[in-house]
Amino acid sequence: MKMLHILFIFSSLFSFVGRVALAQFKPEILQQKLFKIAPHVLDTLLLVSGAFLIFQNNWLDGDYRWIISKFVVLLAYVGFGVACMRSQGAKRWGFFAAALLSFVYIFIIAITKHGFI
Repeated sequence: MKMLHILFIFSSLFSFVGRVALAQFKPEILQQKLFKIAPHVLDTLLLVSGAFLIFQNNWLDGDYRWIISKFVVLLAYVGFGVACMRSQGAKRWGFFAAALLSFVYIFIIAITKHGFI
């Protein structure tokens, strides 16, 4: 399950970067039904696999503050991602950078199992 979760992580990141590139250079492509539905399906699978790992490994039995930290930063990642897709120009790239930094921080929390909460 962990490898499946990792696959969803990188698929989600690739999807986000690809959608930002399309929004910048070929926005009309994003109007196709596949590009509107697929990211939500992928992100749902990512969240479900993450929740499955939490319960499978009994991570809530020990020090689970890192999971809460990941969730808080995930909310920031989603917020920056939404703002990125709705913005243009320099604002878009600022939100894009903030989203990528959030992603990296989530990754660091996942590896170290140490959060800020």
